[in-house]
Amino acid sequence: MTRLFLPRDALAVAVGADELAGAIARACPDVPLVRTGSRGMAWLEPLLEVETPEGRIGYGPVQAADLPGLLAAGLLRGGAHERRIGRPEAHPFLARQTRITFQRCGLTDPLSLDDYRAHSGLAGLRRAIGMGAETVLAEVAASGLRGRGGAGFPTGIKWRTVAGAQAPRKYIVCNADEGDSGTFADRMVMEGDPFLLIEGMAIAGIAVGATQGYVYLRSEYPGAIEILSDAIRVARREGMLGRAILGSAHAFDMEVRVGAGAYVCGEETSLLDSLEGKRGQVRAKPPLPAIEGLFGMPTVVNNVLTLAAIPDILAAGGAAYAAHGFGKSRGTMPVQLAGNIQHGGLFEVPFGITLGELVHEIGGGTASGRPVRAVQVGGPLGAYFPPALFDTPFDYESFAARDGLIGHGGIVVFDDTVDMAKMARFAMAFCAIESCGKCTPCRLGSTRGVEVIDRMVAGVPGQKQLLEDLCETMKFGSLCALGGFTPYPVLSALRYFPEDFTPGVRREAA
Repeated sequence: MTRLFLPRDALAVAVGADELAGAIARACPDVPLVRTGSRGMAWLEPLLEVETPEGRIGYGPVQAADLPGLLAAGLLRGGAHERRIGRPEAHPFLARQTRITFQRCGLTDPLSLDDYRAHSGLAGLRRAIGMGAETVLAEVAASGLRGRGGAGFPTGIKWRTVAGAQAPRKYIVCNADEGDSGTFADRMVMEGDPFLLIEGMAIAGIAVGATQGYVYLRSEYPGAIEILSDAIRVARREGMLGRAILGSAHAFDMEVRVGAGAYVCGEETSLLDSLEGKRGQVRAKPPLPAIEGLFGMPTVVNNVLTLAAIPDILAAGGAAYAAHGFGKSRGTMPVQLAGNIQHGGLFEVPFGITLGELVHEIGGGTASGRPVRAVQVGGPLGAYFPPALFDTPFDYESFAARDGLIGHGGIVVFDDTVDMAKMARFAMAFCAIESCGKCTPCRLGSTRGVEVIDRMVAGVPGQKQLLEDLCETMKFGSLCALGGFTPYPVLSALRYFPEDFTPGVRREAA
């Protein structure tokens, strides 16, 4: 029987997917509708697909009001229509990708474990059970996987540290507090392929000897909370979680914990305090969480994308994953294109593609049609790069060499109407609002930073040096990345767009 496929992803829902689903149920009550995750082509959402002998055919963006015309044009047979995009995987945006982490997103029913198995799911977990902890650790190290949450720390080293720690209990904690501007990959995994994250956490448990996991998920993601919680219940019922995962001697279970929306709880030690029921504040290090983490026990803290890469690494082998990438940055990175961009969405690609390719060739330039003036990479604490730096390869070392960071892989594009002094001020104001208050450079430095930038744009002399000195203090004196990285957007804006900080110099865009 012909089936229709429509995302229940938050972005698709926000632009009318649920209304379209209701219209389909009324117009085609006998046609099964599968609610999937998103393919990641945000500008085409809601993307409606139909199963045909030639494969799935996509139409997008589709609103409920478009349905009668689509049905009249032969939607259920893949008929011609102005919204028809053909086979989604043949679309240039998808065809150029190397989908490893997102290979199932948009294809499968997120809550069907049978569907997950049918698309190569659980192969990594089964292999991990068969090979044992030491070999799992060796495969992860061989993959070259680094933390996808921003720091880029080698995952294999972190896991081996926890594995070697002596303690009565150990934990796996998934940092799903995706609070950076322009990022949505974690949400897409949890909403579109939740069993992938569950499998990755179970493998981590086998590798380090942990039997309990927690997903710290931000309250702003109600859809992800619901879907992931339902998937955990399915996994537990089907033996993927519990006292004997997949019938083995390994025990592992997990649950979702919801944060209250503090940006600083994306920092691993603040997150751990919050999980323990305390106010989310940064802990001094050492000790590292790998030695003394949740409830004082050795803890693996990885973000969603890191753990979601693990099942394929175990299924295909670490060397196969490491074959992708550039320099010391191995594997693929799910890049998120957002802001003033024509083709926004999720683009998974091996490290090494240039920033210019991502913005212009993949993203299609600005949605406004105006010239790109700046892009911010790495969330609200990432540096601003002008077009002169668009030859920068997208990898950890190349960005660090130019005083930038790739962070969680978010790219936010701005056209030539942006005021970069206002963007620098926003970074300081954001830090002041979100600071946990524990360290002086972050708590007071950010507030003083707003004041210094205000005086600077007002023409008060001597403020540039003061701002640079303040940023230096914050960068090296703060306890965590919130205060330590706030200088990146401020100093990059000041370096590449100095005219915006000088009264009467900034030329307004034509």
